[in-house]
Amino acid sequence: MTSNDDTAPVHQPALRVMGVALHVLVYALLVAGLVNGGGPLAVLLGVLFGLAYACGGLRPVRSGRARSRWWLGGVVALWAGLTAVDPAAGYVAFPLFLITLHLLPRRWSLPAVVAMTGVVVAAQATTPGGLTTAKVLGPGIGALVAVLTAYGYAALYQESSRRQRLIDDLVRTRDELAASQREAGKLAERQRLAREIHDTLAQGLSSIVLLSRAAEHALPPGAEAAAGRIREIGTTASDNLTEARRFVAALTPPSLQDATLPEALRRVAAGYGPVPAVAFHQDGAAYPLPVEAEVALLRLTQEALANVRRHAGADRAAVTLSYLDDQVTLDVYDDGCGFAPETEADADAASGTGRRFGLHGMRERIAGLGGVLSIESAPGEGTAVAVALPLAALQGGVR
Repeated sequence: MTSNDDTAPVHQPALRVMGVALHVLVYALLVAGLVNGGGPLAVLLGVLFGLAYACGGLRPVRSGRARSRWWLGGVVALWAGLTAVDPAAGYVAFPLFLITLHLLPRRWSLPAVVAMTGVVVAAQATTPGGLTTAKVLGPGIGALVAVLTAYGYAALYQESSRRQRLIDDLVRTRDELAASQREAGKLAERQRLAREIHDTLAQGLSSIVLLSRAAEHALPPGAEAAAGRIREIGTTASDNLTEARRFVAALTPPSLQDATLPEALRRVAAGYGPVPAVAFHQDGAAYPLPVEAEVALLRLTQEALANVRRHAGADRAAVTLSYLDDQVTLDVYDDGCGFAPETEADADAASGTGRRFGLHGMRERIAGLGGVLSIESAPGEGTAVAVALPLAALQGGVR
């Protein structure tokens, strides 16, 4: 039987098999008792018990349902009357123990099993030889076995449910990771296209515009036709340059299209709270960075703060962006529960949180830009995620 938790589902394949076996046991014990003879009253009560049991026992019943409990009460009452008339019906108590432990919460099921055991013992006392130790121990041991069986199955069922939840969490984490990787791939391709358009087409068109203007001014007097053609070349190149710049702007993340990196990070920090409360600080004067570097720092901040919200249980967090002479650094600190970085992989494998995947993705992105990501944390001491991007590693590329 399953747990007597009111919310536990019971209509499971394993329960169907156990249910059929239980029904067979009930009717086999009932028929065996009636065959031994107990008079017309015993036959009548036996038939009524069989019909009442069939009304609910042969259909799926669910723990916590009032209808199931009323059905159980009627079945047990008929069984108690039958046992009083024919003590041989006391053997039906064992499957009834299992059903009672399944349908009722623990605070009710255990007293009910004790009461049913008392009915069996009282009925046995009316048999030849009176009440003996064996007649007390037999029903008592049967009740104990039923309780242990029910609780043992409940423990197995709960463990199976926990494992299923863990599998579901792992599958969901895998799907989230796949979606994150697809999004990262699309973002990387957008950044590559924006960089290629900016560094090749846009620069080439800009050169054509400048050369056409210089050629127009260098023409001798009277070359109006040639000057018109050159102006047409310059106008066409200028129009295409505008389109190229529009493409570059469209391929830039929305957060950075109309704002600088510090402004974008300030908006991200302001979007969190009130718990955790996130503060943004900027050190040094901002200077332009390559698009991919700004996007990486923006995404890293979003990922780090998302981890703080999901896992850290922090009250406060701080984001610090520092523009130094030879590098740009970003620090995200929280005062949450922290963790042991060297055991994080094992912890996530057990919990299914997926934090490791986010950290791994951030580290790969920063490493691709020639930077370094480090994590400092300890249980109960918060977490600090630090990034350093050397300007030399960025190869001097600017927007």
